[in-house]
Amino acid sequence: MMCDECGKRPANVHLTKIINGVKSESHLCEQCAREKGELDFFAEPKFSFPSLLAGLLQHDPGFMTGPTGLPAGVTSRCHSCGLDFSDFRNTGFLGCPDCYDEFRPRLEPLLRRIHGSTRHTGKVPGRAGAVTGKRREVENLRAELARLVAKEQYEEAAKVRDRIRVLEKDLAGEG
Repeated sequence: MMCDECGKRPANVHLTKIINGVKSESHLCEQCAREKGELDFFAEPKFSFPSLLAGLLQHDPGFMTGPTGLPAGVTSRCHSCGLDFSDFRNTGFLGCPDCYDEFRPRLEPLLRRIHGSTRHTGKVPGRAGAVTGKRREVENLRAELARLVAKEQYEEAAKVRDRIRVLEKDLAGEG
């Protein structure tokens, strides 16, 4: 197949575009594709998550406290992988799972600002979500039950216990 644009060279770039529900296809040689700007996606991306994250870290006063730039008791380097926090600030990538623990005091404000929380809640598929939600609720209710028993609020504890039984029965039926 020859290039749709020049008709001289073999087409080795095949584009399919759908704009407003209208599908168009074009077959171009590499040179014509470059001239039309269709190969820009191979170039350095104009936006990248690491550069966004690094930008957030560069301008965060919470990351630079004191003359050394470190709050008291905070390490600058991960003991497991050796990643320096300044490398994380530049790249936006942590080196290993232990980096989360090593840099926790410096990561938590960033995570809170980006996600609104430091606890990952994630997403769960529909059917599995109901079961997972009930399991999570049972865990929370068990903690609440222990708290109520410790405070000797037995009437409230009995209500929570009954709710746990209902949820566990539902889970047994679904599982």
